[in-house]
Amino acid sequence: MSRLTESAGDAGPLADLIRSTERQRLCALVRADMEVADRLHADDFQLITPGGGAMSKETYLGGIASGRFRYVAFEPTSEIVVRLHGDVALIRYQSRIELVNEGQPGGLRAWHTDTYEERNGLWRIVWSQATEIR
Repeated sequence: MSRLTESAGDAGPLADLIRSTERQRLCALVRADMEVADRLHADDFQLITPGGGAMSKETYLGGIASGRFRYVAFEPTSEIVVRLHGDVALIRYQSRIELVNEGQPGGLRAWHTDTYEERNGLWRIVWSQATEIR
C-alpha cells in the first residue's frame, strides 16, 4: 500500500520542505537567479500557462534569462496545500503575479497546481499549470 497524505495546515517536515522549495523557486524566478531556477526545475519540466500554451524548461527559463519576460512579483496569496504520494508531491495555491512580457507590463491572480518529484535527493518541479482567476 502506498503512502498518501494531505498536508494543508500541518507542520509535517516533508510538506514544509515542499512549501519552502516552492517559495524558493518563486523567489528565484523574480530575481532571475537562473542557477537556483535551473536546479529546481526538472529537465523535462513543462508549464501550462494561464492562456493555455505549453512551455518547456528551456523556453520558460530561457525567456526569463533573456529578459523576454520578467517577474516583478510572484507570491502565494493562500496556503500552499500539499499532497504527498511516495516521491511525488502535488501542490495547489493561489498567487499574485506581476510581470513584464515582451515589454508589456501586466498582472494577474492565478490558481497553481504543480507536481514535484524527488530525484536524486532533490525535489524538482516537473509540471506546473496556472489558471487565471477573473
